[in-house]
Amino acid sequence: MTETRRAWLGLLVVLGPVLLVSMDGSILFLTMPTITRALAPTADQALWILDSYGFAVGSLLIAFGNLGDRYGRLKLLMIGVAVFGAGSAGAAFAPTPEWLIGCRVLMGLGGATLLPSGLAVLSELFPEPRRRARAIGIFAATFAAGFAIGPILGGLLLSRFGWGSVFLVNLPVVAVFLAAAPVVLREARTTRQGKVDLLSIALSAGGLLLAVYAVKEFAAYGPSWPVAFAGVAGAGVLTWFVLRQRTLEYPLLDVSLFREKVFTVAVITGVLSLFAWSAAAYLTGVYLQSVLGLSVLHAALLALPGAVALTATCVLTPALAARIGSRAALVTCHFAIALGLALLLATTVTGGAGWFVASTVVAGFGYGISFSLVADTAVGAVPADRAGSAGAISETANEIGHALGIALLGSVAAFVFRLLAPEGAAAEKEAVVSGLHVAMGVAAALCVGLGVLALRWLPKSAEDVVSEGDRVVDCA
Repeated sequence: MTETRRAWLGLLVVLGPVLLVSMDGSILFLTMPTITRALAPTADQALWILDSYGFAVGSLLIAFGNLGDRYGRLKLLMIGVAVFGAGSAGAAFAPTPEWLIGCRVLMGLGGATLLPSGLAVLSELFPEPRRRARAIGIFAATFAAGFAIGPILGGLLLSRFGWGSVFLVNLPVVAVFLAAAPVVLREARTTRQGKVDLLSIALSAGGLLLAVYAVKEFAAYGPSWPVAFAGVAGAGVLTWFVLRQRTLEYPLLDVSLFREKVFTVAVITGVLSLFAWSAAAYLTGVYLQSVLGLSVLHAALLALPGAVALTATCVLTPALAARIGSRAALVTCHFAIALGLALLLATTVTGGAGWFVASTVVAGFGYGISFSLVADTAVGAVPADRAGSAGAISETANEIGHALGIALLGSVAAFVFRLLAPEGAAAEKEAVVSGLHVAMGVAAALCVGLGVLALRWLPKSAEDVVSEGDRVVDCA
């Protein structure tokens, strides 16, 4: 087998679990009403069923990205896929809400090992920059497609099978990967010296855990002393973590990467893109089913055009960035997302399916650029031995944005609903639409603001988009 063929076959094998990890971040958007009827969770438990997966992934990505760099990326991939499969099997037959939450956390633990190690494996398989950019574009397209088709697949499965099927569908992919990976992938670890700083691992995971918990609890239930304590403690621990990285010879997170403006804007773009996408996907799912009265299957099918637009854009983004420059591509993505979200402001109680489809297509173009450029910039901006850690930064940005989108913008919509909804079904539908409009208006405004920042901050010529020293941000 030639090296080129082996590399592309290796990419194909890696894409299976990557698709599952991203898909499981969104597959419950249309599935939750069915799970709620089956397991009767409390409001608090329902929130954790929905968010515990992304919570676990976002908290542990940086730590596992570094461990993969040190102890072997293939080894970590194999362990992560096995853990993810075990969590999926347990979730499919969960008898209680507590059991399901625990299995979702276990799936998140496996998912946190997969994403950074998967990106790092690509840097080993494709050392040539242009082929690597193409491979990462496909990787990003798969990751984005998982987010996009998760609700669609969930709706299709629920139209024929029970709710456990949304987890059982993971198991064949897990089995294929565990059988094929040792054959087509090679073990790789860094030659960098130095011990793993266990305190940094604990600080990164603990700080993110506390901070995300505080935000979610505040958004769901309002202020309280435990929430305030968790927020302050999380901020303090993360500050300690960052300061410690600046003093270590072998840091867990290379904070100097953020001196590069393109890298920084790209990572912020990753946060905001998933922030907007997750909230829009969740709130429009509620709108289509609760306001327009569409079935789960019908709502899933309406999301297909947007999923196609998003996935195709991810694949084509490396060529687009090479032609118009990474600055223009990043700016375009912000304004495309803003325009797509703004189209949702035309939805009404009596109609809006067409506006929903148009919104997902236009915004999907922007999301596709974002997902592809963030991953490519993160990996291309660092030496190969830091690829796992850099990939973890970009994927952490995505997961944190995904978690905060539902927590914050979902809470904005819920607040508007409580404020405006008098008694009566028609009035409640009006309140749901108003909440959707306010939340999407906020998200669109944030995207416009970041687009303006990118215009003012990023260099105008492609030749200027380089980092200090020998690192180059490869967005082509």
